[in-house]
Amino acid sequence: MAEESDLERTEPASGRRLEQAREEGRVPQSRELSAFLVLLASAGGFWAMGGWFTHHASGIIRDGLSFGRSAAFDPHAMGTAFVTLTWQALQLSAPLFVLAIVGAVAAPIMLGGLVFSPQAMSLDFGRIDPLNGLMRIFSMQGVAELIKALLKAALVGGIVYWVVLHQQGALFALLMQPLESGLVSFAQLLLFAFFALVGGVALIAAIDVPFQLWQYYKNLRMTREEVRQEGKEQEGDPHMKQRIRSQQRELARKRMMSEVPKADVVVTNPTHYAVALKYDSGNMGAPQVIAKGMNLIAQRIRELADENGVPLLEAPPLARALYRHCDIGEQIPAPLYTAVAEVMAYVYQLKQYLAGDGRSVPLPALPTDLPVPADMDPGVGTEVENEAVVTA
Repeated sequence: MAEESDLERTEPASGRRLEQAREEGRVPQSRELSAFLVLLASAGGFWAMGGWFTHHASGIIRDGLSFGRSAAFDPHAMGTAFVTLTWQALQLSAPLFVLAIVGAVAAPIMLGGLVFSPQAMSLDFGRIDPLNGLMRIFSMQGVAELIKALLKAALVGGIVYWVVLHQQGALFALLMQPLESGLVSFAQLLLFAFFALVGGVALIAAIDVPFQLWQYYKNLRMTREEVRQEGKEQEGDPHMKQRIRSQQRELARKRMMSEVPKADVVVTNPTHYAVALKYDSGNMGAPQVIAKGMNLIAQRIRELADENGVPLLEAPPLARALYRHCDIGEQIPAPLYTAVAEVMAYVYQLKQYLAGDGRSVPLPALPTDLPVPADMDPGVGTEVENEAVVTA
């Protein structure tokens, strides 16, 4: 059962899956929404420019029906008049065409956003394969589209029947009206029918848009195996990541070890912990931890310190506290100021003693009983990982 469930598309599409679909030009689409917006834009254009459109349309009809006797028997004159009237009609209809184009373009943008996909424009012979076309026609989706088309036809037919029945008297009255007033009345009837048709298409679009969105996201669902595989691809190979982390730790450890010769003092446990401190009064508000480690790493820090003449001070409570509460590159915490101040004072006195060869400055006494707060000392028995804690 678990294997079957892993193969079922039960998981919602991930962000990466949706982005790939957009790159391929696969976005939610609704032809009903496009039809509604085209009709709405056209109806709005008729309503806003009705007077202007009617006036110019009546002029075109008048010019087309008015001609002299010579023009009636001149084929060239009739052809010229036809071209002229056609051009005027196209100019008259141009604003409506522009509004219709805007409505057609706005529909896909409303659902899927603005998408430009070269992959969608590539040649795909599967789209023009007759066999695939027949399979789509007789598929469940094809049957659903057929039922939807029949319902749309029934709805639009019902709206047309209602408009004709409701405006029956006005339609017959057109026969008794002069041309100009008849055109105005006819335009009003046409606009009324157009808005009724727009209302019907709006109802269809309101049903179709949620359905198309549901179907789009349903088709992009993923199996659990696909989700796991995508997660691995995004996170990378665990073995490779472990190797990279290991290399990063090694590089950080080398950088840390390169700082040990610059330290002022190395505080030790003496064998378990080693913490290298440095203080620059001009650039630091308090001494800074530049290296730390335990066990093997602590041993290497002590060796480097001994090779480079860095003083070593055995102070187990302070070493443990510094190791636990300070990261590499951080200044010591305030509760350890007093203890570290005694250590740094001892180091400066020791440097003066060594610089004077013991003749002018006496050998300083080792600091004992350093004031390390009990809550800062994790204790000798605390288990800590056998590696340096390094911050980039």
